[in-house]
Amino acid sequence: LKVSRYATPVARLTYRDSGVDTEASDRFIGRVAAAAERTRTPHSIGRVGGFAALCTLPSGLKQPVLVSGSDGVGTKLLVAHMANRHDTIGVDLVAMCVNDVLTTGARPLFFLDYLATGKLDVDRAAQVIEGVALGCAQAGCALVGGETAEMPGMYANGDYDLAGFAVGVLEREHLLQADRVREGDVVLGLASSGLHSNGYSLARKALLEVAGHKLDDRIEALGEPLVDTLLRPTRIYARACERLVHTGGVRVFAHVTGGGLPGNLPRVLPQGLQVKLHSARWPLPAVFQLIAEAGQVSEDEMFRTFNMGIGFVAVVAPERVGELVAAAEDSGERAYELGQVERLPCSAAKPAALIVTDR
Repeated sequence: LKVSRYATPVARLTYRDSGVDTEASDRFIGRVAAAAERTRTPHSIGRVGGFAALCTLPSGLKQPVLVSGSDGVGTKLLVAHMANRHDTIGVDLVAMCVNDVLTTGARPLFFLDYLATGKLDVDRAAQVIEGVALGCAQAGCALVGGETAEMPGMYANGDYDLAGFAVGVLEREHLLQADRVREGDVVLGLASSGLHSNGYSLARKALLEVAGHKLDDRIEALGEPLVDTLLRPTRIYARACERLVHTGGVRVFAHVTGGGLPGNLPRVLPQGLQVKLHSARWPLPAVFQLIAEAGQVSEDEMFRTFNMGIGFVAVVAPERVGELVAAAEDSGERAYELGQVERLPCSAAKPAALIVTDR
């Protein structure tokens, strides 16, 4: 005997009728579970699909500090949609979160993702999360879980949005903070892979609307189709940061995201100091010159919007520069000596990043 408290309506609606397919969600979880499993670390506990994700702390830490970061990938998603290429955008998501966590000197422990869509496309969503798993593997952290929300009416069919959440850990006494920085310290820059995940609203406006380029156009200055340049994943600097910290002499790290070098370096400088950087000391990727010329964008605006070829910065003790450059390059990164830390003029009140454009 089946007893129900609810009156049975004449027309029997289902959740699928309203636009939510729970069976597709189950298929999706089954497909991405294997990708997440490949990112497991010795600190992972449990499995993907539970109500909560579990992770132990590394042993031997006297005063462990948990470091967290959350971010998305902005309008780079629109380029992925236009090109129907979704296999690398997950790497960008991990990079934007993990690179922020790395600035403290922490090692990444685990990552969670949030994917929201109007109607779940299992193949497309699986490509995205498999990209997240690839990013986690590059960062050395575990993809321990996440949330996939199907919200018809909130998003158009085919649209989706992403957010990510990274957690790392370090010993409190090793925390990198601005009070470590000294006048005379040297600024090292690690090369970006291009645009990373910032400035895409301006990049799309200049390249696709003003210049009229198509994504599949092969641009001579780039040496490849435009879409390959625009969707190249953000670099993840976890391995380099680990090597640099282990080598010694690092004062602080900075992740060069929205706001560029002028907007991000002052965040890790103490009062009374500035950095003076010489733009001729590192190569400018061709995509930035292409954007500047297509949109007639001023040099100042370019530096305030894009990373301009430098994705991550380390302020270091001057006597350790040679060792640290070698350590960065041994980890697979290109490192450049960008400039140094100076005393601010008496009239200036806030830390600053002064870019000398001497190309």
